[in-house]
Amino acid sequence: MQRVIGMDIHRTFAEVVFWEAGRLRPAGRIDMTRSGLEGFGRSLSKQDEVVVEATGNAMAVVRVLSPYVARVIVANPLQVKAIAHAHVKTDKIDAGVLASLRAAGFLPEVWLPDADTELRRRLVARRNQVVRHRTRIKNEVHSILQAHLIPPCPHADLFGRLGRSWLGRQELPDDERAAIERHLRELDRLGEDLELLDRDIAVRPAASFPGLDDRFIRVAVRQPVEGLQGSVAAYPQTAAYIGRSSLE
Repeated sequence: MQRVIGMDIHRTFAEVVFWEAGRLRPAGRIDMTRSGLEGFGRSLSKQDEVVVEATGNAMAVVRVLSPYVARVIVANPLQVKAIAHAHVKTDKIDAGVLASLRAAGFLPEVWLPDADTELRRRLVARRNQVVRHRTRIKNEVHSILQAHLIPPCPHADLFGRLGRSWLGRQELPDDERAAIERHLRELDRLGEDLELLDRDIAVRPAASFPGLDDRFIRVAVRQPVEGLQGSVAAYPQTAAYIGRSSLE
């Protein structure tokens, strides 16, 4: 007989509830470690289905448990909440809701990427994180200059060769100058990280980016999107993949 196992997963543990023959049976907690999940997986059968909600470690659960069961399903947490809102929420109730919705055929699933797509997502997400961190650091430098009534830089790029030369000639307290120098060193390091990430993204063929033009991908990761023909609005999918904005 088919069983559905609902798992309410957290950082260090998962609450498990079995649905079988129309009844829910709590099965306690398991450790959210590879060995803990593998041990749990060995207690299941190839006819079982496991349901978890989409969260930071959901894909790791999918990878570990998939060899042991018929299917590991990832549910959309927002839609689950809309369908089965509970006034009393516990880990057991949440796990039971997932199992019950799957058994009833009402579980809202999310699409699961293959290994290559998951890798590309990680690369693009990391690139976006680096870009955001670089923007924060640049804003901190501008804030220091504004706090000390330093006029705007006359050069197009404050952080380019000419801009840095101009920056070095401005009168600032020693601690603020030290902070700016520290920020510039961090910007240089982030620039190296971006080059490595851009290289990893650029070497992937166009087939790895469905619907995107190969030439556009090779160029877009090396220069601002606005530098190409048309605006970034004309290439929303590419901008989303590579984490570019018109200002980066």
